[in-house]
Amino acid sequence: MKKLVTPFKVFALAMVLSLTSCQNETTEVLQENTAKKESVSDLKKVLTPSSQTLPDIVQTQLNDSKKNLEQYLKNDLQITGVSVLGKLSDANGISISQNLISDKNTYVAFGNITDPASVKIGKMTNFNSEDELSVAQQSLKDVISQEVKPNTEVLEITWNHKGEQFTSLCFYNTNGIIWDNVLGGLVMMDRGSNVEASNDNQAKVLSKWYKEWWTAKWLWGSKRGEIGYKITIYYNGSTVSNTDVSDWGNISLGKAKSESKILKRTGAYGQCRYALGLCTPTGSLSFNSSNFTVSFSGLGSNIVSNGTKSLYP
Repeated sequence: MKKLVTPFKVFALAMVLSLTSCQNETTEVLQENTAKKESVSDLKKVLTPSSQTLPDIVQTQLNDSKKNLEQYLKNDLQITGVSVLGKLSDANGISISQNLISDKNTYVAFGNITDPASVKIGKMTNFNSEDELSVAQQSLKDVISQEVKPNTEVLEITWNHKGEQFTSLCFYNTNGIIWDNVLGGLVMMDRGSNVEASNDNQAKVLSKWYKEWWTAKWLWGSKRGEIGYKITIYYNGSTVSNTDVSDWGNISLGKAKSESKILKRTGAYGQCRYALGLCTPTGSLSFNSSNFTVSFSGLGSNIVSNGTKSLYP
């Protein structure tokens, strides 16, 4: 009798595993079939009509963006069409918008257009590892969740990138453009510095400072964010009696980090170390305290600067 039970148990177990496998496969197929991929057509259905005439500020931002793209990228990236889709009226429209702009096959752009070699344009999935893609998608959803509210208007921009056409969704209101994966993903970057010494010859202790900063601008030219540091020395003759340093970092719709510390406070000169970074929302910044540096990872436009600065009387 024992010899008959064992094969039967094996057979029964095999049948259970087979049925379970079939059920799992059936569930996966059902999930794939029921998971409807949303499209711009679905978004249009839940939008309410709005004026086909853009607010002056939005039209100006688009015109200035076109001019800057033409100046720096020539014919590599052009806006070829703009179509007003309507106005978001409820949470459903915002949810669809989140899914559309964060879809792995949606087009994104990043880089500094004043440095054409840094510009990358294509489907999001082409630039990211699986983990980075997940971070980028969630970051884009967060942008819409935090910045796009009911009564926000939506337009569709048609782009030509080296002969390839694609579209992007642009969200705006009467104050201007809020977000677009291309307009918001690209930046223009400037670097500046300034040095100034006190000129009060009667003072017992003189001061001198040096300031350096990096600025990110929207494609239409207005300031978007900045990172920088300032070192100040206090001295009498050729001897530094004290050194101060400050830092800052900020960006609209993105991430910024800034750190600084004094390396040499007194003596023949003052010296500081700085670690600075900013990026658009799809990227990530991290600070390593052991080597005092900021680093960038993921997908997005970014500025990172790590270094030291010495200042003499």
